[in-house]
Amino acid sequence: MTDTVLETVDIAKSFGALRACDGVSLDVQRGEVHALIGPNGAGKTTLVGQITGEIAPDRGSILFEGRDITALATADRARLGLARSFQITSIFPSFSAEGNVALSVQATQKHSFRFWAAAERLERLRQPARRLLRELGLAQRANAIAAGMAHGEHRQLEIAMALATEPSLLLLDEPMAGLGNEESQAMLALLSRLKGQYSILLIEHDMDVVFSLADRISVLVQGRVIASGTAEEIRSDPQVRVAYLGEDDDEFGDEHAEG
Repeated sequence: MTDTVLETVDIAKSFGALRACDGVSLDVQRGEVHALIGPNGAGKTTLVGQITGEIAPDRGSILFEGRDITALATADRARLGLARSFQITSIFPSFSAEGNVALSVQATQKHSFRFWAAAERLERLRQPARRLLRELGLAQRANAIAAGMAHGEHRQLEIAMALATEPSLLLLDEPMAGLGNEESQAMLALLSRLKGQYSILLIEHDMDVVFSLADRISVLVQGRVIASGTAEEIRSDPQVRVAYLGEDDDEFGDEHAEG
């Protein structure tokens, strides 16, 4: 088994005259948190779409566990162990928290979704669902209907659903998006617990979270990776600082300043 879980090789994608991705090569090693950051419009969403199979690249290849998955459908990639949490939560609002996770467990057991209504009633699905909810701090909300849960709980629930598929790689797309301060602290604590247990590709705007969690960081600007390295290397990279100046002078904060 290779230590490289995910690798993109010279990925390129254009939409008319817009070059959204321009030869992007990066990799995620087993057990690491690799953060992908970049200003708005840098091409992060397009790259993620190509990794998950929602967008076909014009050029390049995508390898997952050493296998070329460039032409595979999204569902096939998920079955291989590529799990994604979305920037906007994607849950079943009329189901309980436990029922949502049970559905994801069901997907790993190759049951037809024609029988989804039975998912909450089947103990073989409920037991692992309850375990995951405990691990993610949602045990007390197992019976809560998802539509009535707080936004931060939705984000935790969606990660539980992703973990229920027993992924080789967890792709987290803006897990801090829309969270208040208390919810953000809870999410950071959760992601810290997951670090080392899962291989994670993290797309995130919150630099404090990125610098706290990431083993490596790649910076995408105008469709190209302009820098890749440890948090310290990225903090002190002049190209990275310039890339962010136009968006927010305080993006890296005084505590991240050089020297």
